[in-house]
Amino acid sequence: MAGVSGCIKYSMFTFNFLFWLCGILILALSIWVRVGSDSQGILNSTNVSSSSHVAADILIAVGAIIMIMGFLGCCGAIKESRCMLLLFFIGLLLILLLQVAAGILGAVFKSESDRIINETLHDNTELLSTTGESAKQFQQAMAEFQKEFKCCGLVNGAADWGNNFQPDSKLCECLDTQRPCITYKKKQVYKEPCISTIKDLLAKSFIIVIGIAFGLAVIEILGLVFSMVLYCQIGSK
Repeated sequence: MAGVSGCIKYSMFTFNFLFWLCGILILALSIWVRVGSDSQGILNSTNVSSSSHVAADILIAVGAIIMIMGFLGCCGAIKESRCMLLLFFIGLLLILLLQVAAGILGAVFKSESDRIINETLHDNTELLSTTGESAKQFQQAMAEFQKEFKCCGLVNGAADWGNNFQPDSKLCECLDTQRPCITYKKKQVYKEPCISTIKDLLAKSFIIVIGIAFGLAVIEILGLVFSMVLYCQIGSK
């Protein structure tokens, strides 16, 4: 194996194996953010879902691609295939450039995204007080959300439920004495509306996505360096 450093070769293999595992982790976390977060039941019933989970959708695709790239890099290192290493380098570089572009777009349109989410949640307050079949899914998700996070309504508290609020039901019922409660229609209900809790959950999901993206960028840069060094060594042996 003259001209090819065994240290670089097996470091490249080890790196790509970890890279492959990283792809699995990114895929799993991104899917959790997309479909398993606590606010998803409510978001699926509104227009917020399509705009608030674009980053997670991108990372799901990136995670799957990284798994393929990691496998390609492992094979390229062990077999000393310049073709595989070059494909690995180009693919990794494209992913990195796409991540940078997505990050720039996310930063530029963050305020616009926040405004759309805020307006959509305010608009969907009307769904709590309607009796149509189309609103039942949202109302059911909202009732479960209120029970779990000890809040009531979206914006204006229990009043958001309108005539759908019945004093003899368990809707918004305040059972936690440590949380602020008020009396509404002769019933103790949670004082805090749920809009702030929903925004906090979305912000946490966004932080998870950003953290994954930054960590991934560091790994990708290391992968680019390793693959190019090995590519050049194989070519000069």
